[in-house]
Amino acid sequence: MSDSVRIREVGPRDGFQNEPEIIPTDAKVELVDLLARTGLSRLEVTSFVRADVIPQLADGAEVLARVSVPDDVAVTVLIPNEKGLENALALRDRFSEVNCFLSASETHNRKNVNRSIDESLSGLERVIGSAVGEGLRAEGVISVAFGCPYEGDVPRERVWSIARRLIEAGASEIAFGDTTGMANPVQVRSYFEEARAELGPEVELTAHFHNTRGQGLANVFAALEAGCRSFESSFGELGGCPVPAGATGNIATEDLVSMLHEMGFATGIDLDAVVAAARRAQELLGRPLGSHTLVAGPIDWHRS
Repeated sequence: MSDSVRIREVGPRDGFQNEPEIIPTDAKVELVDLLARTGLSRLEVTSFVRADVIPQLADGAEVLARVSVPDDVAVTVLIPNEKGLENALALRDRFSEVNCFLSASETHNRKNVNRSIDESLSGLERVIGSAVGEGLRAEGVISVAFGCPYEGDVPRERVWSIARRLIEAGASEIAFGDTTGMANPVQVRSYFEEARAELGPEVELTAHFHNTRGQGLANVFAALEAGCRSFESSFGELGGCPVPAGATGNIATEDLVSMLHEMGFATGIDLDAVVAAARRAQELLGRPLGSHTLVAGPIDWHRS
């Protein structure tokens, strides 16, 4: 049996929020419905953030209410704070997982959410506790875990300390975000080996890489070698980080799936269906997207 890898598609949230023009709600619903039928087992649909902070996701509740997602697909929503969770719980039957986030550097956290790390952690501990109490699965995402564009190197012990508090609050999954594309494969391999030793065998460790400097898939390979079997990606290579400007590009889901399948890993995902969803996104957004598989097409071993 092939070794299996879990993938959470984050394009409808992490990808859409970076688009400069407001995407119509109907288009968002159409793309989520396409992605939900690709074999993806996890799908981050939207975020419950303030509309004045991220206007692109102001229709998040409507999108979540309208999408048609098969029962075997776990729907995730991003929750920034207690008010966000309160708003999300009005649609409790529409999702099963929450994603809570903070940064591993004080400067990035201040610029991103205007809080200190400790202030963010205190709030997220309450959010996670409440979410788990509602029967939801909680993921804690630690941004700029591999390096900060403002502070440079981020001490690993600080990341492990943040992760431990999130786990103690009830998070069953910790994602390490290469938010501005500063990670390299040697660093990533040792990072996940150390993370597993520090955080124990029970918590799911997830990698969230950006392709800002073209090393995204190389970092995936290094994480795989270190035993990581959970990744986040965005169809079409949509998205990035709004702080600082220019740090764009999650790894593309279709590029990730193509590589994993060629390497013999099982994902349960129909690559052609993901490519079709990315092509439709291209049409709706009216611009070319950056993924390699979208341009070149999946490998056809039967072609003469």
